[in-house]
Amino acid sequence: MRDHRHGEHAPHPDVWTGRATNRVQWLLALVGAACLALGIALAVDSAWESGIAPLAMAVVGCIAAGLLVLFGTLAFVHVALKVDRECLEVRCGHIGVPRRRIPLSHVAGAEFAPLVTPRHWGGWGYRWRPEKGTAVVVRRGEGVVLRLWDGHTFTITVDDAEAAVRIIRDRLRPTAPGTVY
Repeated sequence: MRDHRHGEHAPHPDVWTGRATNRVQWLLALVGAACLALGIALAVDSAWESGIAPLAMAVVGCIAAGLLVLFGTLAFVHVALKVDRECLEVRCGHIGVPRRRIPLSHVAGAEFAPLVTPRHWGGWGYRWRPEKGTAVVVRRGEGVVLRLWDGHTFTITVDDAEAAVRIIRDRLRPTAPGTVY
């Protein structure tokens, strides 16, 4: 690694990746798995004598609640942000869904947010609030706020958000020959 003189910019990587993780949501996923296991246990080994309808309702209810909680929390255990030369891509969870791809040509600007909390957005996950825009919030902490040309904003919690903002801003600048920053 070489030292850079004052005013000389270090080159940015072609593809910048960042990530944010929330380990607390693993506990919620365990609760979902426990509900799912309870539903399966009720279905396999039931000693209910009050009829099939209450048993079926209990089994379906436990399995549905378990799947909803399990997959709902696993989808937002972490978020991955990738910025390349043409676009910015946000992927949630282990399978990358939901996913949002935003061309840099649609981004008017980017700001660093030192503190983004689930309380500001109404909880964890993929959120929308009319007065604030859209966000992917997986934990409390720093984030990137994108201002889009259509007037909307998109907020992402990600580690090292300041670096992401610098790279996004640099890629938004026109790069005409002879341009001096």
